Amino acid sequence: MKVLIPSPLLSYTRVSEVDAAGPTLAALLVDLDRQFPGIRFRVIDEQERMRPHMRFFVNGEQVFDLGRALASGDEVTLVQALSGG
Repeated sequence: MKVLIPSPLLSYTRVSEVDAAGPTLAALLVDLDRQFPGIRFRVIDEQERMRPHMRFFVNGEQVFDLGRALASGDEVTLVQALSGG
């Protein structure tokens, strides 16, 4: 399935759109890390939780559960939240 990558993670993928597979969001991130070593740790912490500055969307809907089931035609978007003042 198509995965859209935010600019801060392009150092891993070199392109803003990649293909990855997995029955769940967690499995998809494992596949991304297999292809682009180190990328998973930038979005998932040591306790297997989504990092607070990352947002995950499946088909435009924000997802908060790494166990979220995925279908082959889904589009996953990773977004790095901005902060500051």
